[in-house]
Amino acid sequence: MTIATGAPVVSDAAATTPVVRISGVSKRFGKGPIVLDNVSIDVAPGEFVCVLGASGCGKSTLLNLIAGLEKVSAGSIDVGGARPALMFQEPALYPWLSGRANVELALRLRGVDKAARKTRAQELLKLVRLGDIAKARPHELSGGMRQRVAMARALAQDSSVLLMDEPFAALDAITRDALHDELVRVWHETGLTIMFVTHNVREAIRLGQRIVLLSSRPGRVLKEWQVGSIAGRKIGDPEVADLAREITDALRTEIARHAH
Repeated sequence: MTIATGAPVVSDAAATTPVVRISGVSKRFGKGPIVLDNVSIDVAPGEFVCVLGASGCGKSTLLNLIAGLEKVSAGSIDVGGARPALMFQEPALYPWLSGRANVELALRLRGVDKAARKTRAQELLKLVRLGDIAKARPHELSGGMRQRVAMARALAQDSSVLLMDEPFAALDAITRDALHDELVRVWHETGLTIMFVTHNVREAIRLGQRIVLLSSRPGRVLKEWQVGSIAGRKIGDPEVADLAREITDALRTEIARHAH
């Protein structure tokens, strides 16, 4: 694993036309303070970018803007006319529906016919290694399983861009680490472009090819790290620990600056 640190960098993939282009985006809710200020990020096709920052820095707001759930106050976001899929912090599954039916719902909203919905939902559950729980309801599943159903539902939206808003934050460390492996596998198998929001430094290093650090209120792009290939990377790797210290120091400095 190679890690480049220091000044902001641009990935090799970014030389291609971005699939997500965030240009000078600012966001203010009503007459409140500015949440995001002049944020610019390009994400290349198939890239895995982690957006890192302290609570309240506007990470989730940025994903909502990309997903089209909120409107920018200034600047622009170009996703090539496609609507990205969004995976939330909570699974938000319908408790009265089975795992497969929860996935089928996203397909039905896309206008997929009933027979094709069942087949595709089962394929997606197999992709996240839950092919044998199709008839189970959410209360019968563990937290990690529910999040994998939510991942399958997000994939059912058939978008090339997946936005993930701290989807593993509520899980225990062992389950979270297992889902990191699953997410990387799914990313490799699908070729998705992923923007993953987290406040967990090691999680960002474990998953991201590139890490974008946002400043505290308002959120601005403070620094970037190009992490390189994530194949075989583990959260306990020495390189991960070294970079975690560097990024944590930068994050602490920013939080301390804001506190004063």
